[in-house]
Amino acid sequence: MTSLTLSTSSAATLRADAVVVGVAKGAKGPVVAPGAEAVDKAFGGKLASVLETLGATGADGEVTKLPAASGLKAPVVLAVGLGDAPAKGDGYDAEALRRAAGAAARALSGSKKGAFALPVADAEDAAAVAEGALLGAYSYKANQNGNSGNAKSGEKKNGAPLAEVALIGAKPRDKEFKAAAERAIALTAEINRARDLINTPSNLLNPALFAAAVLEAAKEHGLKTEVLDEKALKKGGYGGIMGVGQGSEAPPRLVRVAYSHPEAEKTLALVGKGITYDSGGISLKPAGHNETMKCDMSGAAAVFAAVVAAAKLGLRVNVTGWLALAENMPSGSATRPGDVLTMYSGKTVEVLNTDAEGRLVLADALARACEEKPDAIVDVATLTGAMVFALGHRTFGIMANDEAFRTSLHEIAEEVGEQSWPMPLPSDLRKSIDSPVADLANMGERMGGGLVAGIFLKEFVEEGTVWAHLDIAGPAFNESGPFGYTPKGGTGSAVRTLVRLAERTAAGDLG
Repeated sequence: MTSLTLSTSSAATLRADAVVVGVAKGAKGPVVAPGAEAVDKAFGGKLASVLETLGATGADGEVTKLPAASGLKAPVVLAVGLGDAPAKGDGYDAEALRRAAGAAARALSGSKKGAFALPVADAEDAAAVAEGALLGAYSYKANQNGNSGNAKSGEKKNGAPLAEVALIGAKPRDKEFKAAAERAIALTAEINRARDLINTPSNLLNPALFAAAVLEAAKEHGLKTEVLDEKALKKGGYGGIMGVGQGSEAPPRLVRVAYSHPEAEKTLALVGKGITYDSGGISLKPAGHNETMKCDMSGAAAVFAAVVAAAKLGLRVNVTGWLALAENMPSGSATRPGDVLTMYSGKTVEVLNTDAEGRLVLADALARACEEKPDAIVDVATLTGAMVFALGHRTFGIMANDEAFRTSLHEIAEEVGEQSWPMPLPSDLRKSIDSPVADLANMGERMGGGLVAGIFLKEFVEEGTVWAHLDIAGPAFNESGPFGYTPKGGTGSAVRTLVRLAERTAAGDLG
């Protein structure tokens, strides 16, 4: 794992494989950002001109490498774009710093040490740079705990992540800077834990193996756990989870993992969809839609990571995670379209499409989570392709039964750098999930399908319980090339939002 150090050294004198500086888009060309003064001096004050000659513009995420000038200890200068230069007197946006640091860390893959001399005016800036660099340095094949069976054969040095991030301009003895660094380390480690889980092939991460990973982490961090296997699920009446998982040779699990603080006054319940592989079941997905379905447990991974992060940060709030784990496969024992399931809540559901399985496992977990009377529940799921059509691949949708809570979550996501958008739960769509043979059906109108899924979930939330649903189907898995601090593959979407929600709740601001 990439390490982080805070340094008071000059960018000119710190020994590293490369020194990273920021460059922004100015009115008359690229502008060297604060933090790079010593490097610019080594270039005789002409660094911006040199970069412009090399084609640099300062555009967001743009990376330009050049040999270091005489007087610099690092042999390479890496200039990374920050986007438009801020107005005079204003600082750089935190997300711009995260993305720039992430792009630089990716560009330094295979290096031992990078000296980051990006704009750091305060501890918040330091946190943003640290988060971006540590997330950008992520590499799945380098995070396999020695299991070479998961890595490419003949892996070369340049496949390894940047080993050390030295943050110049930070103050290692300052309490705020130190706290910002510690939080960044804890948070990014858990986001990367979620990424590892999402990227793990389904034959190496079925429901039982996922549950085992939770138990291992829980032991390390003092978390309380409960794992319901297929026998306990059947006995307990978890018809949704069992109905989805019964077609697979790898039986389902419901995992409860809880962090508690002795002085906590509030409790959050987080519920995650954990379909470790989704074939669609009997309603089989068409060719070309199966290859990345190992990522259909991204919601459960995010919830798990958020609970561990809360424990690492020692937040004064109780956080309980519910991971609804199943593998959706077609077989002679699989649920058929037209079957009726009796859910944990007692409601019956007609299964019109076995590929609308996520809402079935979430429904059971939501009903169970409500029994503990939390102050709020948030579920996270790669739930619908409709949400991707609506919001694209980088934005998740937020639905809720409480407008203020939905607004608060949207603000939190924006604050931590996760793109989101508030979505409605139109009452007129409810009738589309009526069923002639059950209390409701698991499918409704095709148009607005993401909203219909949210309306279905709402049916399993106890009256009076504050609840929100995050549909992360778009941003959970990046099938295109990496950008900023976001890698190809699992992204860890929603972890930052959940952790900041827990922090706000601990501070008495649930929203």
